[in-house]
Amino acid sequence: MNFVFLYTELAGYIVNCFNELAKARNKVHVFYWEINPEAPFEFNLVDGVELYSRKKYNNQADLFEAVKCISPDKIICSGWVDSVYLKICSKYKAKIPTILALDNQWNGNVKQVVGSFVARYVLRSKFSHAWVPGDKQYRYAEKLGFDRDHIQKGFYTANVELFRNFYLQNKYAKEQNFPKVILYVGRYVKHKGIFDLWKAFIEMNEETGSDWELWCVGTGQEFENRKKHKSIKHFGFLQPKDMNDVISKSGVYILPSHFEPWGVTLQEFALSGLPLLVSDKVGSLEIFLEENINGYSFKSGNVSSIKTALKKIFDMEQSSLIKFQGASSEIGNKINVDLWVSTIMKFTNA
Repeated sequence: MNFVFLYTELAGYIVNCFNELAKARNKVHVFYWEINPEAPFEFNLVDGVELYSRKKYNNQADLFEAVKCISPDKIICSGWVDSVYLKICSKYKAKIPTILALDNQWNGNVKQVVGSFVARYVLRSKFSHAWVPGDKQYRYAEKLGFDRDHIQKGFYTANVELFRNFYLQNKYAKEQNFPKVILYVGRYVKHKGIFDLWKAFIEMNEETGSDWELWCVGTGQEFENRKKHKSIKHFGFLQPKDMNDVISKSGVYILPSHFEPWGVTLQEFALSGLPLLVSDKVGSLEIFLEENINGYSFKSGNVSSIKTALKKIFDMEQSSLIKFQGASSEIGNKINVDLWVSTIMKFTNA
């Protein structure tokens, strides 16, 4: 089959899905926005995956013609921010499945309620199906007018093989000496909660005299404003394949976002065997965190709540942290690329 993805910014986990879809004897054509300089991922593509830079198709007619030449069997569009992408889906909706990939959480606020009434008429004329990561996004798709039998879950999945291997490689060493390192991986922007994290960690470090460290991986507009402290290390951006050196020396993963529609990193580091500390505003918490089994949640933007979660980790015995480690890796395997590929095949015009 010929699949066309009308995508915004690419990341390693979705490219891994494209590769697996192509390995199943399909052709995968991906139109994408230019790479975000804050996340300069490098991609290895298998035969059958073709990338097309969106900026080369400033002329609407050229993009329409490129898709027409592919003769797609299914079109998957990430969100509704690109007006030309929407026009293409509108043109093909009556002929083939046109699938909206949606990660917005349904919160039921006034803006969403009003917007959903407008959007359902706009989007339903363009999309036959919706593909979402979790429950809150499923609810949003329903509010946009999609029938339940036209909605599928599981749109986001980590590269399970890569991150599960990190766990297996490091499992024995950590069982002998569990690393006292909290790891953050993400962009250096305010809404990721990094300033809350740095403040909470430093206060806990000073109040308890803890020998735990905080390691931060990533880059972004706030990188120059990063907090410098004797127990905090900053590594800059690392490619996923190069993460094992950091993961092997890290004990616990933390994601303090003020708002995170999903958060694939939670699955990635669960698979890697890291216990989790996660904000209650992270969408993927619903699947990959089991309270007091593989980690703890805390209130978004609340330094005191982050400190409470950190203290729980600081006070744990090594044997309990090792149990959390094994539980995380098992929980992280709830969604995988095989399920992703089988799901995309379920979308039909019936």
